Amino acid sequence: MPSAARTRRSATTVAESTARVREDAAEKNRPLMEDIRLLGRILGDVIREQEGKEAYELVEKVRQLSVGFRLKQDATAGKALDRLLKNLTVDQTVSVIRAFSYFSHLANIAEDRHHVRRREVHERAGDLQEGSLAMCFERLAEGDVRATDIARTLGKAYISPVLTAHPTEVQRKSILDAERAIAELVGERDGLHTERARTDNEAMLLARVTQLWQTRMLRYTKLTVADEIENALSYYHSTFLRQIPRLYGEVERALPGCDIGNFFRMGNWIGGDRDGNPFVTAETLKRALSRQSETALRYYLTEVHTLGGELSMSLLLAQVTPEMLALAERSPDRSEHRKDEPYRRALIGMYSRLAATLHELTGTDALRHAVPPQNPYLQAEDFLADLRTIEASLRFHHADALIGARLAPLMRAVQVFGFHLATVDLRQSSDKHEEVVAELLRIAGIEADYSALDESGRRELLLRQLNDARGLRVIGADYSEHARSELAIFETARTMLARYGRHALRHYIISHTEDVSDLLEVLLLQKEVGLLRGKLDSDAAINDLIVVPLFETIGDLRNAAPIMEQFYALPGVAALVQRSGGEQDIMLGYSDSNKDGGFFTSNWELYAAELALVELFATLGKSHGIVPRLFHGRGGTVGRGGGPSYQAILAQPPGTVNGQIRLTEQGEVIASKYSHPEIGLRNLETLVAATLEATLLHPTKSAPKSFLDAAAEISNASMAAYRALVYETPGFTDYFFSATPIREIAELNIGSRPASRKATRAIEDLRAIPWGFSWGQCRVALPGWCGFGSAVEGYLSAQGEDKRPARLALLQKMFKQWPFFRTLLSNLDMVLAKSDLRIAARYLELVEDKKLGKKIFAAIEAEWQRTDAALNQITGDTQRLASNPSLARSIEHRFPYLDPLNHLQVELMRRYRQRPADAKTDSTVERLQRGIHISINGVAAGLRNTG
Repeated sequence: MPSAARTRRSATTVAESTARVREDAAEKNRPLMEDIRLLGRILGDVIREQEGKEAYELVEKVRQLSVGFRLKQDATAGKALDRLLKNLTVDQTVSVIRAFSYFSHLANIAEDRHHVRRREVHERAGDLQEGSLAMCFERLAEGDVRATDIARTLGKAYISPVLTAHPTEVQRKSILDAERAIAELVGERDGLHTERARTDNEAMLLARVTQLWQTRMLRYTKLTVADEIENALSYYHSTFLRQIPRLYGEVERALPGCDIGNFFRMGNWIGGDRDGNPFVTAETLKRALSRQSETALRYYLTEVHTLGGELSMSLLLAQVTPEMLALAERSPDRSEHRKDEPYRRALIGMYSRLAATLHELTGTDALRHAVPPQNPYLQAEDFLADLRTIEASLRFHHADALIGARLAPLMRAVQVFGFHLATVDLRQSSDKHEEVVAELLRIAGIEADYSALDESGRRELLLRQLNDARGLRVIGADYSEHARSELAIFETARTMLARYGRHALRHYIISHTEDVSDLLEVLLLQKEVGLLRGKLDSDAAINDLIVVPLFETIGDLRNAAPIMEQFYALPGVAALVQRSGGEQDIMLGYSDSNKDGGFFTSNWELYAAELALVELFATLGKSHGIVPRLFHGRGGTVGRGGGPSYQAILAQPPGTVNGQIRLTEQGEVIASKYSHPEIGLRNLETLVAATLEATLLHPTKSAPKSFLDAAAEISNASMAAYRALVYETPGFTDYFFSATPIREIAELNIGSRPASRKATRAIEDLRAIPWGFSWGQCRVALPGWCGFGSAVEGYLSAQGEDKRPARLALLQKMFKQWPFFRTLLSNLDMVLAKSDLRIAARYLELVEDKKLGKKIFAAIEAEWQRTDAALNQITGDTQRLASNPSLARSIEHRFPYLDPLNHLQVELMRRYRQRPADAKTDSTVERLQRGIHISINGVAAGLRNTG
C-alpha cells in the first residue's frame, strides 16, 4: 500500500499538472479572449451611442443574470431573469435580442481569426495538423506511397463540394459583407505594432460595427432564387476563385515534377434544384449559369488586366518565343507606346477576346476597353492555350519568377472553373417525372394510364420507347403547365451545355428514387429533347446528363443496390453509361433517412447501402469500366450528416471513396466554412487530404462480423425507440409545433423553398431541414441523438446481466477500432454538448396542453439521459467533448451569451402566439415577428451547425 505522504505527493503532482494544462490553454486562448473582449466592448459602445445608456445597462443586466443561471446554477438568477424578460416592452426585447445576436456574429469572427492564428503558430513550429495536406503527404510517405502514385490518383479523382440553397441560411448578403470587413480588420491587428496603427484599426472596427448595427438583419420579402444565386456567388469572390488555385499550388509543391490533373470541381444546386421549389424554372437555370459565367469571366478580365501591368518586359531586354510574338501580333492593339512590349499587347488582345466572350455568353459588358471587344473565345481551353503561350515564353527568357504569383493561379482557375464556374445539378422528385411521362404517353395515344401500370409494365413500356427513334410530343397538343415547365428544363439544359461547355451541367438527380422506372423516365425525358441520342439497344446511344438516383428513406437505402443492379441488368444500359463517360453518381440522403429512422439507424443504413453498392460496382467496373461516385447529401446538423468532413470521409466503408466523392454544403455552414479565405482554404484542404488518405492508405478495413452484427442490432432497436417517440406518441406533432419555433421559421424570409412539401402538419411531409433546424433552435437537437440511448440500454441487457460486461466491452472495442462507430459517437458527443435541456424546458410554456407538454418533454429528457449515459459507458469520458477541448472552450465562452436569445425567443413567441385571433398585423405584431426572427438568426449563428 502506498504511504499517505506518497499519495499526497501524487495528488499534488496531478493537481499541478492539471493547473499547468489550464494555464497553457488560457495562454493559447488569450488572443481570442482579447479579440472577443474588444469586439464586445466596441459593440457595447455602439449600443450606448445608438440606443442610449439605459439600453446598454439592460443588455448587461440580462447578460449577468444569464451567466449566473448557466455557470453558477443560480436558481434565483433564473427567476429574476424570468421576471425581467416578462416585463420588458417589445422594443426593449428586440433591442436586447439584436445585441446578443450581433455578439454571436462577432464571437464567430473572433473564433475564426483564432483558428487561423493557431494554424500559423503550428506551421511556424513545424507541427503537422490532422486534416492538413502537409500531414496527409507525411502519412502517405510513411506508407511508402510514391509521388507518382499520388499524382496518378489525383489525375483520376473527382472531389466536389456542392453548394445548396436551403432555408437555414439566415444571413443577408449585406450582413455577410459587413462581417467580412470586420474579419479583415481583426486579422490585421496581429501585425500592427504601433499604438497609432492599432488606434486607427479600432476606429475602423467601430465604423464597421456601427454599420452592422444599423444594417437590417432580416429581409422584408421572401428570399428569391436570384438572391440565393447571388449569395452563393459571393463565396467565389471571397474564397473559391483564389483559394482553390492556392490549394493546387500546395499539392504541386508537395509533388514537384508531377503533372497534377484537374481533381477538384465546384458544384451547385442553386437554380437547378426544383424538388419542392416551384420557383426554380428554366429561366432561373439560365440565370444561374449566366451569372456563374459572368463571375468567372469578370475574374479573368481583372487578372488579365493586372497581368498586363506586371508583364512589362521589352523586346529590347528579353527575347520571347515565336509563339509569343505571334500572339502579340494577333492583338488589335497597335499603340506605338507598346510596340516593343509583346506581353502587354497580347494581354490587351486577350482582354478584348474575353470581353467579347463575356458579352456573347452573358449579355453584359466589360468595364475597361483599351481596344473594342472582338473575336470571342469559343471555349475556355482556347483562353488557357494563350496563357500557356505566355508561360512558355516567360520560361524561355528565364522569367519563371513572374509565373507563380498570378499567371499560374490564373491558369489553374481556368482549368477548374472554365467559362461555367461550377457544375449545376438538376434535381426533381420522381413523382413529377412520372406525371410528365404519363401525360406524354396519354396524349401520344400509347398508354392511357401509365401511373396505373405495375413496375414490370412500366419498365417494358419505357424500354420500348427508348428503343424507338421517334419522339413522344404531338405537334399542337395542349400540354399542362407542369409538363411544359419540366420539358423546358431539359431543353434549356441542352442549350446551356452547348453554350457553356460539358462541365456546366453533368448530373440529373432524382429525389425519392424508389424503383428502376424512376431512372428510365429521366432517360426518356432526355431523349425527348435530344440529350439522349440513338436507340438504347444500339451501339451508338449516348446521353449528356448522368442519371443520379437519390436514395433518401430507410427503405430506399435498403433497396439502393438491388435497384442499381436491376437497372444495369437492362439491355443497353451499361453500354450507354460506358459510352457516355463511364461515370455513375449515386446520391445518399442523410436528412430524410434520419427523419425516417433516427440518428443511428440513418447512419447504419447509409453504411450498409454503401457496402452493397461497392460490391455491385466492383463487378460492373470490371465488365464495363464504370466508375461509381457516391454523393453524400450532408447538412449542417449531425442529424443531417453534419460534423467534421475529414473524419466523415475517413470513416466511409472500405472501397467507397477511391478518389471519387461529392458532398453537399448547406445553410449557414457555408458561411462558417467559406466566408473567411484562410479558413475556406483549410476546409478545402481537408476534403483533398481525407480523399487521398481514404484512397491510398485504406484506413478503414472491413469491420469484423461481431461489429456489424452489433451495429445492426442497435440500429433496429434505435429506430424502434425513435419512431415510438416521434411517430407513435399521441400528441407528439402538436408538441413539436408548439414547443419549437417551426411555425415562425416557416414565416421567416430565409429561403425560396417552402418548409413543407405539402400543406399539412404531418412530420412525414415536413422538409428535413426545418425539422432539424427547429429542434436546434430550442436546444434539444433531437434528430442528432434520439433512440441511441434506449438502443444501447436494450443491447447491453438483451442476453441477461451476466452478458452485460462482455457486450459493453464489445461496444468499447468498436469505439476504439472502427472509424465508422468512433466518428458517429464523436458527432453524438458534440450534439449532446450543444443541447441544453434546461433551456429547452423553458419552451414548455408555449405548449397549450400542459399535461401533454410535460409528458412528452419527460420522455425526451429520459431518452437524452439514456443517450448521455450510453456515451459515457462506451467512451469512458464522463465530460462532454473531453477529446475536443477547443470546441469545449468555444461552447463555454459563447453559451452564456447565447442563452439570453433563447430566453427572449420564448418570451416573444409566447406574446406572438397569444395575440387575439382577430388581431391585425399592426406595428406591435410586426415588431414581435422581427424580434423572433432576429433571435432565430442569433441562435443559428451561435450554434454554427444547426441547418
